[in-house]
Amino acid sequence: MKRSLVLLLGVGLLVGSPALYSQQATASPTVTDQDIQLMRKDLRSDKKLIVAANMVLTDAEAQKFWPVYDQYAADLAKVNDAKLDVVKEYAANIDGLSDAKAEDLARRWTEADSAAIQLRLKYLSLLQRVLPGTKAARFFQIDRRIGLVMDLQVASEIPLVSQ
Repeated sequence: MKRSLVLLLGVGLLVGSPALYSQQATASPTVTDQDIQLMRKDLRSDKKLIVAANMVLTDAEAQKFWPVYDQYAADLAKVNDAKLDVVKEYAANIDGLSDAKAEDLARRWTEADSAAIQLRLKYLSLLQRVLPGTKAARFFQIDRRIGLVMDLQVASEIPLVSQ
């Protein structure tokens, strides 16, 4: 459990990368899109380690679970791409955010959150086909906790919109 907590905290720290955009929006950026992609790749690997450390699967269950997990992770990455695009756009407009732009970004962020929920619902039924209900529920608990840590990290680094 302690190892999992340490890995989870590490995941939270790695997610700070979008915050670098907001802090450097007016300066010349030192974090490139390639840097962000490498950090996100590491983050996905760490997440998989956390899931593996917290799921007790038989060999037969693991054989069926990991391909579904990998597809879920790929689909979730697309949703997270949309969130990252919103963060980057917000950072690019931080000094002159119009009402219309602020409303657009808020709508798009909410749509990305909704897409993540819809994705979980889709994969819940897929996982229930390959795992017992308690194990499918456990996976989504773990996934949700990791997602909350990541969302909190990003949210805490983005300044509030000026009034």
